[in-house]
Amino acid sequence: MKTKVDKLMIISTVVCLLPIILSLVMYDKLPDKMPIHWDIEGNPDNYGSKAFAVIGLPFMMAGLNLITHFALNSDPKRENSSVVLKLIGKLTVPFLSVALVPITLFAGLGYEIPIEKIVPAFVGLLFIIIGNYLPKSKQNYTVGIKLPWTLNNEANWNKTHRLAGYLWIIGGLLMFLNSFLKIYWIPVFFIIISCLIFIPAIYSYILYKNGLQ
Repeated sequence: MKTKVDKLMIISTVVCLLPIILSLVMYDKLPDKMPIHWDIEGNPDNYGSKAFAVIGLPFMMAGLNLITHFALNSDPKRENSSVVLKLIGKLTVPFLSVALVPITLFAGLGYEIPIEKIVPAFVGLLFIIIGNYLPKSKQNYTVGIKLPWTLNNEANWNKTHRLAGYLWIIGGLLMFLNSFLKIYWIPVFFIIISCLIFIPAIYSYILYKNGLQ
């Protein structure tokens, strides 16, 4: 099992760095300043050097990927967490690298890319998948809703994650749909995120105070 985990870490890190190949092919055509961040309307609001966009971003993603693998592999209770959720955690960063770095490159060349729709839609789909597997994750220190009351009591953990699973699926659906409708996008986004964080936490605390210890 350890060998398999190490192989996945190596392969996913290499995947994070793959956009460098495309970057080098396009390097001479890229402008000196590249957009590296967009506002909620999809307009660039922060720029970086060409070298940073070409080399820095993939290496940052590779570093984040290594940290993610280290955290998940070092969890003393890693066998309890959902296999699917761990896999999502280990593959999300490589996917973002091979998706977002090319978007940055083509945006730098002037292509109109609806990143204000792509990113929220992806996050919404990710939330839906996570919501499906949250109830299947047992007590651990890296994946799930890690509160003193959930970590201290298995029944509290299970009930909290069952509720959270439904909420994350609903929140993901709303986020996915609203990425295209854009109805009061900023308030909707913060309302959804707040509900996904605070409702399970409050519910878990209520269970604790009612004697589920």
